[in-house]
Amino acid sequence: MVCLGNICRSPLAEGILKAKTNHLDVVVDSAGTAAYHVGEQPDIRSIEIANKYGIDLTSQRARQFSVNDFDEFDKIYAMDSSNYANIISLARDERDRNKVDVILNESNPKSFQSVPDPYYGGENGFQNVYDMLDEACNIITQNLEKR
Repeated sequence: MVCLGNICRSPLAEGILKAKTNHLDVVVDSAGTAAYHVGEQPDIRSIEIANKYGIDLTSQRARQFSVNDFDEFDKIYAMDSSNYANIISLARDERDRNKVDVILNESNPKSFQSVPDPYYGGENGFQNVYDMLDEACNIITQNLEKR
């Protein structure tokens, strides 16, 4: 799960997917394409909206996406087209590029819709982002369960 700073969208996506897949043998992590918040906890508003649904994000710490993530993960979900482009620019080959997708393509195939950055979007922004990510993570979980 990758967004810009790894404090709003991607930690929320990580928490949601971890909660949904806790019965599966999968590793879920998140990162940011920028290093603005490395080492910081998620935004308090992400923590609060996750808590509303019984998900605890407080142990997460922001980190920056690296080329090594292509080796560590089978699937890399960008929260928007800008971060998608940033991730793709680090890809070493077609194999790396094939691992990357925009997360909302799961719930709206081939739409390349962005999860809006809720940082300046007020409290409803975080709820809207949660709802979008929850829907996409339901589909990801269903697909993982079919494996």
